Amino acid sequence: MRTSANRGLVLASASPRRLELLAQLGLTPDLIRTPDVDETPVRGELPRVYAKRIAQAKALAVAGSLPDNLILAADTVVSVGRRILPKAETEEQARQCLGFLSGRRHRVLTAVVLAEDGKLREKLVETVVIFARLSKPDIDAYIASGEWRGKAGGYAIQGKAARFIRYIAGSYSGVVGLPLHETAQLLGL
Repeated sequence: MRTSANRGLVLASASPRRLELLAQLGLTPDLIRTPDVDETPVRGELPRVYAKRIAQAKALAVAGSLPDNLILAADTVVSVGRRILPKAETEEQARQCLGFLSGRRHRVLTAVVLAEDGKLREKLVETVVIFARLSKPDIDAYIASGEWRGKAGGYAIQGKAARFIRYIAGSYSGVVGLPLHETAQLLGL
């Protein structure tokens, strides 16, 4: 994508889902850069603050080396109350997340940041999701799928976990990883 100022669009993310979602807007980034950002929550940090902080850090990390481009970054957080669930990297983490989400309401917060000329514009999208109660066989089968790896809260709504969703209010694409309406607004589409 080239703007009238002839700036390229850089996606500051390694997520194939974010790339697929951008394609739904008819966009292909000129570059994809994976930002090197420590995503450890600060003790006592609230989920909304965390999502914004990490998305901003990703945008700024890439913007430093590509100042003449539009940098698009995002971060997705699954939270229950004030608790931030991890991006599950181990089977044990995924089991803990799924057990915690079973039969409960949670929030998925996705912060989207556009960096341009040293300025940041951002949107934060909150989606409410309610999981059905999960049995041990439900969790075992989902763990066996491997789909949970690297996913916030240990699940991917666009995959096999869709059958666990009893209710969703908000942005489906935001739960996947990039709220398309808000992203289009930031990009002026």
